[in-house]
Amino acid sequence: MRVSEENKRVRVKAISGTRVVLIAIDAAESARPGLRGFAIKRGLDSGPQSWLKGIKYFKDTVPSPKAGDEYSTRDQPLQSFLWSDYAATPGKTYDFTVVPLYGDPKSLQERDALTFSIKTEDEFDDHHGVWFNRGAIASHAFETEFHNKALTDDMVNDVGDDGTLHDPEVAWLSRGLAEACLKYINSAATGEGLRVCAYEFTYLPVLKALKRALDRGVDVQIVYHDTKQDNDLNRKAISQAKLPKTTSLHNKKTTVLYPRTRTKIPHNKFIVKLVNGKPKQVWTGSTNFTDSGFFGQTNVGHLVNDAGTAQIYLNYWLELSGDPTLTQAVANATQLTRNPPNVPTTPVAEFFSPRKADNMLDWYAQRIVDSARLVMMTIPFNVAPTILSGLMKTRPTLRLVILEDAPTPDVLGAEKANRGKLLFSNGALMNKSFVKIKSQFGGAKVAPIPNSPLDKWFVGEELSRPTNKGHVFFIHSKVLLIDPLSDDPLVCSGSANFSTNSLIANDENMLLIRGNTRVADIYLTEVDRIFRHFYARDVINKLASDGSIVNPLWLDPTDDWIAPNFRDGSYKNTRRLVFFPVPSGSAGGWADAAAKDGDPFKDEDQRAADRRHRKSAGAKKAKGGAATKKSPARKAASKKKHA
Repeated sequence: MRVSEENKRVRVKAISGTRVVLIAIDAAESARPGLRGFAIKRGLDSGPQSWLKGIKYFKDTVPSPKAGDEYSTRDQPLQSFLWSDYAATPGKTYDFTVVPLYGDPKSLQERDALTFSIKTEDEFDDHHGVWFNRGAIASHAFETEFHNKALTDDMVNDVGDDGTLHDPEVAWLSRGLAEACLKYINSAATGEGLRVCAYEFTYLPVLKALKRALDRGVDVQIVYHDTKQDNDLNRKAISQAKLPKTTSLHNKKTTVLYPRTRTKIPHNKFIVKLVNGKPKQVWTGSTNFTDSGFFGQTNVGHLVNDAGTAQIYLNYWLELSGDPTLTQAVANATQLTRNPPNVPTTPVAEFFSPRKADNMLDWYAQRIVDSARLVMMTIPFNVAPTILSGLMKTRPTLRLVILEDAPTPDVLGAEKANRGKLLFSNGALMNKSFVKIKSQFGGAKVAPIPNSPLDKWFVGEELSRPTNKGHVFFIHSKVLLIDPLSDDPLVCSGSANFSTNSLIANDENMLLIRGNTRVADIYLTEVDRIFRHFYARDVINKLASDGSIVNPLWLDPTDDWIAPNFRDGSYKNTRRLVFFPVPSGSAGGWADAAAKDGDPFKDEDQRAADRRHRKSAGAKKAKGGAATKKSPARKAASKKKHA
């Protein structure tokens, strides 16, 4: 849902997702002098409205603040032209009043108020369902609500047979994601089928839901990653859930478990539902079937209710159930999903891996360059050079990217060269440094920022895990949004990291969704939520590390805070213009530009041949080096024997 409201001095644009309402504000030049910020009231279904709260304050009006305190925006206004309500509920109509406040912070005056109503999206509209988890296990809200209480196995596994999460902390972190996945499995009726493709497959409530489905006569068949190691965690969980290798269905022996062993990373996480023997729906996205997938790192689950899409995914599942070699898997994925055109011609297009080469990175980079106003992206691990080359092109568009790890020097250089237009944020804890370490299962060390005053101003945040083990702690979703605010948005979402290995070595799936503004609005509001959550921590932590003693919670008692929002080249001004663009003579969108691009797959065969040549040459060099190293030893042994 998208709503606009304005008067002669102030205007507002609001975009709602399922659980977020984003509000962008603009002020005419005449409305800026003396403006101290904005107060916001919210109500439900034409009921009474109440002032919303924030954590910032004027230091002269709050003489004795305490970490964790919150203040009414009527007294301590929001000094931002972009704000989001993260406490919304799907399918509800909310009434908002945005009130500019002027004058002395001790006696603020209301002027030029704007009132509007907006309805949040339903989680599922009979075609697309989208669920993002909280993805902010380190947060002010988590500490104040649950006091950073660590999750335990008993808490995350306390789930009813109907999919209800009994522990309130677990439910808060899930934010509907785990419930939606369990509901999808539980809804399979006797005689229907479920085809599961799982990489990490250890969250017992999901496995037990599949076992219950099997017991009630659902044809459940599962392709799962088997490392062949004695301590394989997937096999351990399968045993705990008592999922059998085979079962009897309609007096016929049926295989239930299909180990996937012939690739290092079979990275898919999808479930196809069959009704009357025909594929009808597919659950996909970035969420591994693990407790950290549902309740820790940022993830999304995406349900597509379309027989055509479900059939393509079922065909993919059938190929993978045979545990193909890499060569076979490449041929299968390429046959099932051809390389996409620069402008997808269908509302939903699928793209499977592995491929013969990584040209899809060029396709993504082209779409980034083609964008007219806004690009948003989540990238676990590193930024591939091809993707970075697209992000760093000099363009008027705003590009916002969320990373798992701190940016590399190349990434920082690209950001500096595109100041105000290209910004990266990365997973971070307030007032703490977070460093990954090498261990058998990965891990991290968390330490306070030396000599930081933040602990006096902010509540303490922790990464709520019993042990800091793992490879991804913050950002695990794989999302690319091209012009999500337009009438022709492009949403790319799935299991595939935007990397070479993901394309040429892994089992992966991606959805390319064009023209669906509802889906785009949900993704936009959620990716913006996550970006701003971590970006604020990155900035504040850097200030603390640099020795700043200025309290970042203090509001500006003057109107100087406004200037960056209207200064050419600044990030805040670029962000404001995304929502309130200056009219221009060019009305072309990303699709018009993409139609003029060259074919990013034209050298795919050559790239594949070059890679094979490099691999062969490397193998020969390694073999020759090994022979050279052994040669002196053999000579010594020969001399000893002769002697």
